[in-house]
Amino acid sequence: MTTYFNQIEACVDQVIASVGPHIILGIPLGIGKPNPFVNALYRRVKEHTGYSLRIITALSLEKPKGHSELESRFVEPFVERVFGDYPDLDYVADRRAGHLPPNVEVLEFFLKTGDYLDNPDAQQNYLYSNYTHVARDMMLQNVNVLAQAVAAEGEGDQLTLSLSSNPDVTLDILDMLAAEPSRQVLVVGIINRKLPFMPNDAQISPTRFNFLVDDPAGTHDLFAPPNMKVSLQDYAIGLYASSLVKDGGTLQIGIGSLGDAIAHSLIMRDQQNDSYCKIIQQIYDTKVPACIELGRFEQGLYGCSEMFVNGFMKLIDAGIVRRQVFNDADLQRLVNSGEITTQVTPAMLTILRDKQIINSQLTERDVTWLKRFGIFNDQVTWRDDSISVPIGRLSGNLVDPVNFDKVCQHCLGTQLKGGIIMHGGFFLGPRDFYQRLRDLDKTTLNQIGMSRISFINRIFGHEELVGAQRRDARFINTTMLVTLLGAASSDSLESGQVVSGVGGQYNFVAMAHLLPDARSILMLRASRTRHGKLISNIVWSYGQTTIPRHLRDIVITEYGVADLRGQSDAECIKRLLAVADSRFQDQLLELARKNGKISHEYEIPEAQRNNLPATLESRLRPWRQLGLLPDFPFGTDFTEDELVIIKALRKLKASTENPLELIGTVIKSLLGDNIVPEKYLERLGLDEVDGLKQRLIRRLFVGNLG
Repeated sequence: MTTYFNQIEACVDQVIASVGPHIILGIPLGIGKPNPFVNALYRRVKEHTGYSLRIITALSLEKPKGHSELESRFVEPFVERVFGDYPDLDYVADRRAGHLPPNVEVLEFFLKTGDYLDNPDAQQNYLYSNYTHVARDMMLQNVNVLAQAVAAEGEGDQLTLSLSSNPDVTLDILDMLAAEPSRQVLVVGIINRKLPFMPNDAQISPTRFNFLVDDPAGTHDLFAPPNMKVSLQDYAIGLYASSLVKDGGTLQIGIGSLGDAIAHSLIMRDQQNDSYCKIIQQIYDTKVPACIELGRFEQGLYGCSEMFVNGFMKLIDAGIVRRQVFNDADLQRLVNSGEITTQVTPAMLTILRDKQIINSQLTERDVTWLKRFGIFNDQVTWRDDSISVPIGRLSGNLVDPVNFDKVCQHCLGTQLKGGIIMHGGFFLGPRDFYQRLRDLDKTTLNQIGMSRISFINRIFGHEELVGAQRRDARFINTTMLVTLLGAASSDSLESGQVVSGVGGQYNFVAMAHLLPDARSILMLRASRTRHGKLISNIVWSYGQTTIPRHLRDIVITEYGVADLRGQSDAECIKRLLAVADSRFQDQLLELARKNGKISHEYEIPEAQRNNLPATLESRLRPWRQLGLLPDFPFGTDFTEDELVIIKALRKLKASTENPLELIGTVIKSLLGDNIVPEKYLERLGLDEVDGLKQRLIRRLFVGNLG
């Protein structure tokens, strides 16, 4: 029975009364957290030393903050405009400051990338778990309260709920609780009316919750990270990845500039194919492999990704992600083979009969199945062992030609129903992404299936269905480092410090090796600069592994594609050297020779020795100037003035990491007399300054403009 509350504090009172003073709280990752409820519960525990609270979650988001006075002047107005009334989580602020009370623990299985490297509490309480194991591990931690923000439609008896952004782990836990009725977990829903209402598996009855809160304080803006600039380096990687995606196949991509680069490249491939092919030919240096996919999307793609991101929404809007999959392996195989289409015809009924998917003498079960997929229309019912339609009763005999014609005339629908073009476990994105979800027409919305992560990230338990749906899959993920032997590190430093988390990356890589025509694609930038020092992201060895070398497949850098599947160690080394930054190739080759993994006679071909930023720039800059590779392919929440200011702030930040450069910047700023548009100074509150410190800040900013 569901108990309803109109105040969050009253619900907190009842939670404590129901489970006692020792609370183990499971909450979703990302924007599915009921922040006002969590904050109220946290404050209550913080005030009572006899209570304890353990929070198990991931990706606890907080609004951006400036790390200097100048950054704060920029960030604060932007945050107010873009993040609105999004309430930060109190436990996040306290943990970041090192002030978590002794009666509170926070365990996370995925951290905001790079944010907690120097936070002992976050590092020590990191829960290393595959995404598909999170529900299990929450139960092993003896969760006694499961709380989630939910979307709502209707009122009173007509109220329906949706797990919206986060059915991922919640549905798995609810499945476990249904299988183990003696397990006592209090399920709490807090309505946030700004969450998009997602149908299908995400739609849920209020009766699934023990406590349901509809307090205006529970409704607030969603955390909305803005789109970031897509560099030419990102575009090169995205273009290579896009050329590996098969028409009629399955796609997984992630958030960020690399995901946007892939999505934009796929749209360009479909809508501006001539230009796309020319760019591909240029980045492959005219030698385009025969296996590359360059054609438009005649069949379309099916999206299947743990994270439903803005790039997928753009692909849906562009009509590229449109291939429907159905929740029945037999039906899906017929669609895949082309024996049937999504249009319902008498021939479809014949094929279903002849393939023995339905009986020649229809049963109640057959009719239910046919109605479920729209093959029979909604007016058809089963009554007294016969088919009932508005004109009367019909026999279920599909062998008799006359009766078959009557069944076709009065029972058939027009189009298959229940097709899904996008499966996702959770979503996160910019403001216009959330608004687009709210504004979607019902037909498109019903083709988006937010669902449990145990379905999306693995095949076990539904091998036939997944095998039929996820044909020609390309599971594309980002990694930090790749060894010359093909292992990848995506979540941790060599010291063991966690950068982010494994999430579902291992799940998708393993799935790519289980599905017969799937490929795993790991993307990384060939090199990076840290504290002014250039470092290769392709290394000989590394102390932490996310993806072991026996699961090596395709690796992409901005310099090309290395197909490692089925290759020897020596060949793997050669192919990764071919896409490494040329400033590190000799050093890497020497390490491979020293360790006896490649012939001492092997030399890197001259054609592969020009993997340099200047080469990449010369190939792609003209296409950017033509507008084909825009900085922000899907728009941005930053204004034009803010983008100019960001560029200046980045230059200033880079100089602070180099003492000699910083001294030069200060001298230049003090001696210079640049004329700066007043609007930039007004945006930062530097149009009128008092005191030496503010005048110096203004000078430093002005000195880095242009």
